Amino acid sequence: MKAFVMEGVGETGITEKTRPEPGPADAILKPTKGLICTSDCHTVHGAIGDREDLTLGHEIVGVVDEVGESVTDFDAGDRVAVGAITPDWHSKAAQDGHPSQSNQALGGWKFANVKDGTFAEYAHVNDADGNLAHIPDDVSDHEAAYTADMMSTGFAAAENADVPVGGRVVVFAQGPVGLMATKGAALQGAGEIIAVETVDARQELAVEYGADHVVDFQEGDPVEQIMELTDGEGVDAAIEALGTDRTLQDCIKVVKPGGTVSNVGYHGDGEFRHIPREEWGVGMAEIDIVTDLCPGGRLRIERLLRLLETGRVDPTHMTTHEFDFTEIEEAFEMMDEKANGIIKPLIHFD
Repeated sequence: MKAFVMEGVGETGITEKTRPEPGPADAILKPTKGLICTSDCHTVHGAIGDREDLTLGHEIVGVVDEVGESVTDFDAGDRVAVGAITPDWHSKAAQDGHPSQSNQALGGWKFANVKDGTFAEYAHVNDADGNLAHIPDDVSDHEAAYTADMMSTGFAAAENADVPVGGRVVVFAQGPVGLMATKGAALQGAGEIIAVETVDARQELAVEYGADHVVDFQEGDPVEQIMELTDGEGVDAAIEALGTDRTLQDCIKVVKPGGTVSNVGYHGDGEFRHIPREEWGVGMAEIDIVTDLCPGGRLRIERLLRLLETGRVDPTHMTTHEFDFTEIEEAFEMMDEKANGIIKPLIHFD
């Protein structure tokens, strides 16, 4: 089969690989639609270390091609979604309430990390009954692909932010995860949502997904702008959806004492992140910093698919470009460079 791989740090290509085989509890999928994530770009640039001949990708939907003998809830031919994170549901971490970690930091992140990812003609899924979800007939593969990561991660940011109904929240960065965090905050009942973004198309989508104000950081210090919008009070919660030292510090600076900073940004470079001492109340301002790795699993994906089925969210407005699988190298390069106004590229495998 053909696969799109990381050949080494900074290098990608298409190669031939052997089709994977399922273990007793596993499934093999034939992808139909996929999405390229900025996390794939971080990986290629060495954020999680060197990898050689590693198939990239973690956002796909597809058709079940084969299942292991112990799989009970899925059969060949089923149309399914799978999360970017595929926990080992028997692990101690899962039993302890942290399935995405699966016995080590980021242990549930298997695709394009500790095993081949999904940008291939066939993809292996561990613990199929726990990690696959049937796609409803009236939900398109295009829509369903967004449940794998962008919706799950963005909504987790809003859930963890614990914004009181009617409360104020700011979302730093309106890439796909930030946009879904904005939509998630609206679904959670936030009374006022502030989006921080400078790109026009992303600003427009932020408003579409529920932002009441857009702060452009190129027009002045975002902290000052946010404090002015809130009459100096600050916000109940701040969501970091970019993954930089500066935005994490700004989150802490704008959150009121007793508030929450919810981080889902991928901090892919640098050794440390800094906390502004005074705004942190010299360590005693009761500001919670909460982190999360994209929640996975069948129940999570089923709930996200229900939001699509009932029309409460349409993530496909983030799709700016479409490519065939044969063009995936071009799509990846465009995503890496954020060229031509790209927000999210859709890959057609079928």
